[in-house]
Amino acid sequence: MAKKVSLGGKAPQTGKNVSHSHRRTSHRWLVNMQERSLYSATLKRHVRLSLPSCVLRTIDHVGGLDSYLLAAPADQLQRPIRDLQKLIAERMAAANA
Repeated sequence: MAKKVSLGGKAPQTGKNVSHSHRRTSHRWLVNMQERSLYSATLKRHVRLSLPSCVLRTIDHVGGLDSYLLAAPADQLQRPIRDLQKLIAERMAAANA
């Protein structure tokens, strides 16, 4: 599994562990993924997503899941997240009309 993140664009990092005797061994650092249920005010329901902790902090900073998804570029999102973004945009447009 690639462990590529659908939001935020994070990916695992690779490098070397260096021991006291300077022997180098390959190491892989995975993204700090968190399974969370976030509330969408527009959809009036909770949405369960697997996100890295840095994206969770960004969502809090910008004011919620709806604001974050509407500001995210659609071409960088995976299909289920892109469908959620589209649904939120449609519901907001219908509410404002």
